[in-house]
Amino acid sequence: MSLPRAGLLASLRGALSTVLEIAQTRLELLGCELEQEKAKLFDALWWGALSLLLLLASLVLGIGFVMLLLQEQYRLPAFGVLALGCALAGIAMLRHARSRLHSVGGAFAASGQELARDRAALAAVD
Repeated sequence: MSLPRAGLLASLRGALSTVLEIAQTRLELLGCELEQEKAKLFDALWWGALSLLLLLASLVLGIGFVMLLLQEQYRLPAFGVLALGCALAGIAMLRHARSRLHSVGGAFAASGQELARDRAALAAVD
């Protein structure tokens, strides 16, 4: 009578060991993806900040150049047109950035796919 019980305990231990190995693998994958997302975010923020700084400097210098070229009577309307153009371009860039953030595909996509495969494999066993 002790033999079937020992076999059952060994089977349960084996199943628990398998579940823990799967969980450990998934957590390692999640950690790797988190590190990748963090690195991508830092990289994007760094390059974004540098490009904004350069774009701002070129915008200020360009507006100053245009203002120096114009006669006195046209400077005020030119400021208005340039300000409106900058505002519209800024709004367009914000919309583009927002759409890019929503279309990236989501963080931890690989972990989600692996968990879906695990669920499918467990459902197939039943």
